[in-house]
Parts: sequence; structure tokens; C-alpha cells
Amino acid sequence: MNKSLKGIFVTGTDTGVGKTLISCALLHAYATAGNSTVGMKPVAAGCEPVRGGLRCEDVELLRQASSVQAALGLVNPYAFAPPVAPHIAAAEVGTTIELERIRRSYMALTELADMVVVEGVGGFRVPLDEHSDTADLARLLDLPVVLVVGMRLGCLSHALLTVEAIAARGLPLAGWVANQVDPEMAGFDANLEALQRRIVAPLLGVVAYAPRPDAARVAQGLLLPLPGEA
Repeated sequence: MNKSLKGIFVTGTDTGVGKTLISCALLHAYATAGNSTVGMKPVAAGCEPVRGGLRCEDVELLRQASSVQAALGLVNPYAFAPPVAPHIAAAEVGTTIELERIRRSYMALTELADMVVVEGVGGFRVPLDEHSDTADLARLLDLPVVLVVGMRLGCLSHALLTVEAIAARGLPLAGWVANQVDPEMAGFDANLEALQRRIVAPLLGVVAYAPRPDAARVAQGLLLPLPGEA
């Protein structure tokens, strides 16, 4: 692992492709490699109202997979109940997502752990306000990106377009993970081979479909970005 690397940004080809699973698995893998770790979910929508605030299952999973327990406000600066796109959810509750606030939270987390795994929301270009999206957030944090490809029908175009968008922002693609979200996907091996030929970045792992995936077990089959690749 690149010892100067303090964080990594996990994005996906779409929503529901396993970003949280892979983020948690990376937290476990970095910890196994001897690093203190903390997960971050800057923006979460569709949170469950509970006494005293909002609960996000993804955030809870990230905190459980982290070796360092940081304040919830740093791990998840923005939480919204409406299960819609973040900028719409923010508008519905009368607030605005401020990228600088997220950056400050991220920098605070880098002082607490060797590695911060930042999980994006939805795909790489999901809007966060009237002008900015998650790609802008990744660029502001200046982090290498891990792309989670949800292996299902249509994933080839989604994956390659996302790879292009990452390159267009001048961010390094540290690697990608093929996560089989559709157990009935036709031509899985052929699709995987097509992506391997076209994505010039390390394939960090292939995750088979599981109805209840275990992040710690998935971590055992993941490679971490090597020095020079992130």
C-alpha cells in the first residue's frame, strides 16, 4: 500500500451495486494490512427516523467495519429521510449540501486513522446541489477512486462511461471490483472479460452473488491498490 495514501473514494456504476459491501470489505482489508481504518458516508438519503435523529443502515455497517470509532457527524455529515436524490432530499428539508463541510469532516478523519474509506452516493455523477455532483466531491477530496461494477445486464456501458468520467476529472482509478448483483446474469464470464480488456486499471476482486454477503469474508478475496496505482 502507498504509505502516503490517506483515503480512497468508492463509487459505483449505479445505486444498489454494492458500494457499502465493498467499502466495508476494504476497511477490513486495510485493517488486516496493519492500518487503522474509518469509513465515511458523506451523504445518505432514505434514512430511518429514530429517537434523536436519523439512522442509515449503510453508515452503521461502515462504523461496524471501522477500527476507529469517530463521531457520527464526521462519518456522515449529511443524513436525509426522503429516499430520493441527495439534492432533492436536501431541498425538501430546507438545507444545502456544502462540499467544504464534507472536506473538513474528511480531513478530521484523516487525523484519526491511517486510512479513510469514503463511500459515495449512487453513481459517480449524482447531483449534490444545483451545480455540484459526487464527481466534484471526489475531485475536491483529491482521492483515487475504486469503482464497484454491479454485474448485471447493462453494466458494460455503465462501467465504461463511469471510467471515462473518472478520467475526465483527472482522478486516478485505483482499481475496480466486479460485484455480481444479479445471480441470473447471462454471460457473466464474457462480460467480465470484456471489462478486463477495456478498463486499464487493476481488477481488485470478483465477488460472487450472496443473499447475505459478509464484508469480512469478501475482504479476503480483495487486492489493495499498490504503490503507484493510487
